[in-house]
Amino acid sequence: MIHAAASRSALADLRKRLNAVLPDLSNTLLNWIPLLRRYEDGSRHRELADELYEVAGLLSKQARLRRALGDPSTDAAARADLARSLLRGQVGDVALGLVADAVSMRWSSPWDLADALEILGNDVLLAAAEQDGQLDTVEDELFRFERVLADSGELSAALDETGVPAERRRGLLRSLLGAKVHPITAQLLEHAVTSGRRPTLTLAIDDLLQASEARRAHSVARVLTATELTPEQTERLAAVLTRIYGREINVRTAIDENVKGGLVVRVGNEVIDGSVASRLAAARTVFAG
Repeated sequence: MIHAAASRSALADLRKRLNAVLPDLSNTLLNWIPLLRRYEDGSRHRELADELYEVAGLLSKQARLRRALGDPSTDAAARADLARSLLRGQVGDVALGLVADAVSMRWSSPWDLADALEILGNDVLLAAAEQDGQLDTVEDELFRFERVLADSGELSAALDETGVPAERRRGLLRSLLGAKVHPITAQLLEHAVTSGRRPTLTLAIDDLLQASEARRAHSVARVLTATELTPEQTERLAAVLTRIYGREINVRTAIDENVKGGLVVRVGNEVIDGSVASRLAAARTVFAG
């Protein structure tokens, strides 16, 4: 999503600042939360993520504000002061500090500033999942929903249709998810389906999986099979991939009837296609020639 060198550098610095405040988020109440409210584990992170998402959404909708806060030719301190004056009382101190830090940095494009705040919101939620020992669960649920979209072009189109109001698409998503996924998975997907910053929900999920993978010293192999792998087969495959790539590989599996037989393994941008379907397609190409 962010490609220019200056913006990548700014995002890396912003993530360091986020990581510095996350431990405090686990131990203290955000000062704007009413004292009588009670939150389950991870909810403070989810509140912060929502605030960052809201500011990112505001910048996406307000072109003049986006340019004013993301213009590298203006004074950085003045941009930070403007952000504080506009958002004080609307978001908590943690979010306000992160936004002020973000707008004081140099971005290659004002759009990169908006995207960075959205990415930061994702990072907060993934950090909450990691803290609660639920990152594997969230990764698995994201991957499986990605496969649901791949298997249903009609559903994917309905969730990606920008002509449909965001709330209606969110409602459709909620009706599909119900209470079947972790709350953090649901929040990540709900934001992805309403944000509009990625052309498809599938691409947004791919970004989330890569961000989750980057939090740990391992990679995730997304494996499509014609039939469910046994735990022993999954363990052996993970061991083989770990040896091949020289780092820990976690395996996420999903059934895809189009595979026919064998496996299709994706690690990052690399695809290892050992499926019967791919071999049949190759044979047809040869005979057609």
